[in-house]
Amino acid sequence: MAPIEDHAYMKLCADLASRLSISLSSAKRKVEVVAARDGLKDLNTRKLIAERLLKEAQTSNNSVERSTSAQLDKLLKALAEEENFMVED
Repeated sequence: MAPIEDHAYMKLCADLASRLSISLSSAKRKVEVVAARDGLKDLNTRKLIAERLLKEAQTSNNSVERSTSAQLDKLLKALAEEENFMVED
């Protein structure tokens, strides 16, 4: 039988998944990998790790260089050698 997860832990993982644009199971796995690497297994430390990862994701997404709109703007800029390229005759 599957273990019952704590609601607060699941909400933190869901927020992390939303912020990183990944699935909930991937977010939980990400938290559990960090917890296993540090040798921590209890639920309270997993909550702390999830909160830390969420804060890191929020700060990285808030920076101008890593925001989605800035990345899209960068990709849409034409290079000097591509400015006069014609798609159709």
